[in-house]
Amino acid sequence: MIAMLMFAALIVGVVPGVAGAQPAGTLVVGLVAEPVNLDPPQVTDLNSNRVSRRIAETLVAFAEDSTKIVPGLAESWTISNDGLQYTFKLRKGIAFHDGTPLDAAAVKFSIERQFNPDHPANKLGKYPFANYFFGNVKAVEVLSPERVAFLLKEPRASFLAVLAAGAASIVSPTAVMKWGNDYALHPVGTGPFKFASWDRGQRVILEKNPSYWKHPVKVDRVIYRPIVEDQARLTEFLTGTLDVIVGVPPDFVGQLESNPKIQLLKQVGAHVWYLGINNQKKPFDDKRVRQALNYAVNKDAIVRDVLKGTGAPSKGPVLPGTWGADAALKAYPYDPARAKKLLAEAGYPNGFSTTLWVPESGSGMQSPVAMSTVMQSNLKAVGVTVTLQTMEWGAYLAKLRSKEQDLFALSWMAGSEDPDMVLYPLLHSSQWTPNGPNRALYKNPRFDELLTQARQVTDQAKRAELYREAQRLLVEDAPWVFVDHEVQIAALSKRVTGFKLHPSFDLRVETISLK
Repeated sequence: MIAMLMFAALIVGVVPGVAGAQPAGTLVVGLVAEPVNLDPPQVTDLNSNRVSRRIAETLVAFAEDSTKIVPGLAESWTISNDGLQYTFKLRKGIAFHDGTPLDAAAVKFSIERQFNPDHPANKLGKYPFANYFFGNVKAVEVLSPERVAFLLKEPRASFLAVLAAGAASIVSPTAVMKWGNDYALHPVGTGPFKFASWDRGQRVILEKNPSYWKHPVKVDRVIYRPIVEDQARLTEFLTGTLDVIVGVPPDFVGQLESNPKIQLLKQVGAHVWYLGINNQKKPFDDKRVRQALNYAVNKDAIVRDVLKGTGAPSKGPVLPGTWGADAALKAYPYDPARAKKLLAEAGYPNGFSTTLWVPESGSGMQSPVAMSTVMQSNLKAVGVTVTLQTMEWGAYLAKLRSKEQDLFALSWMAGSEDPDMVLYPLLHSSQWTPNGPNRALYKNPRFDELLTQARQVTDQAKRAELYREAQRLLVEDAPWVFVDHEVQIAALSKRVTGFKLHPSFDLRVETISLK
């Protein structure tokens, strides 16, 4: 009780912070979990992405406050009339952190190592999204040191958004071949910060790139510290040992908003949190069982009582209000009686027992254990006995590749509002794990066909029509329990200026100045 009172006092500023000021020029960021990998195409989690994207960059990027595509390492590009060739002109004079030049050969190396089995670097890492991002790429051609072309097998309307993703980062070929399988521990890019060190379980340290091409970097050093436990992370922030934290515990958002010594930022992003269901395992191969789980889970209560309004109930994977969303889509209401009826029709009048895998924390996972505990109680009420198995984030992601899961809690940051960036990787049958992130092992031929058609059409209205039909199929098939869309929240100390949240959930600390 005394500890809780002390914690509450810290929030309202009654207890003075411990002397935890950082050295001048050093920014300390508290993450919800440790990065897993710092080689961008091997990254499958947001914490790794948030760090690795400070080191390596992409040909095109998202604008400062939206997911509009703008020039990055490429200053311009052209697209052929048939949509099968994208030609990029690189900026002049940019070098990797190891001093080697950024050129078209480096672009070809960085991309083709992921999908070409004969590439000298192909066996130096695992590239889980290679098929999704670059399965449509026939080749990358060097036209000159400053011009490079992507040749596609078929048109893909979202291809520029693909090239803004972390997996499309351009890295130093020299460094990759020098470090081999250990390259992820020695990443080299062109970004605003250079990799310095990684003390496993404790911190990742980046140092500023004094020759950064885009703008002067005003922070000398960034230290990323993984602090899994929410209250511990918040306490360190309040006592001055952290400058920025993400994943602010919902219970304390209201109190932090009233603290004049803290800056609290909020923004809705392209995120979905879901209870994944193994569609190939009995009893979940029966659509009625999956629908029953959707009726059994009280999503409104989770958003209200666990997330304290820092999320919005989900009707499906696509973010509401964006161009590809279906405004007429009907969400599954909380209806335990309907859930029981469906279970009985499927042959389970007395329910069944199953297991739910849950990460202790992780990228975009909000409050995974608390949310899963509510769902466990909801499912128990309709006769489904659920055993929770909690795991460390990195181990959890690795275990999901086994296809042994029954139920699993997971989230996805699409990075873009384009529905292709969420529907295709998570639910197209070509993306079954371990070849892609379709960990629910969902398959519907008509759904696959709609997504393929939507990729090949350039007219956005026609694409939206195809995606709306696909979303209606998803609601009927219920491959997941659709839970919520997160409102991302970051807390900043008053010495931090110049920072904005981004709808892609990227953490762009290179814009920060320190008072």
